Amino acid sequence: MTEYTTVSIPKDLAARVEETIEGTSFQSTSDLTRFLLRSIVIQHQKSGELTEAEFEEIAEQLRGLGYLE
Repeated sequence: MTEYTTVSIPKDLAARVEETIEGTSFQSTSDLTRFLLRSIVIQHQKSGELTEAEFEEIAEQLRGLGYLE
């Protein structure tokens, strides 16, 4: 059985995520968060190391999607 932990985000961001996922295959903020984190981890594992530039590129993409301020 998979164990879980809690990740906290600001309520205003959670509300924006809820609006964003309407009409998508994501059922919840948790679904989207798992998808995004999994994507970052996979990218890191493929390259063997996530450089600061790569991290900033990912962060910029997330900002553009409204997930980061």
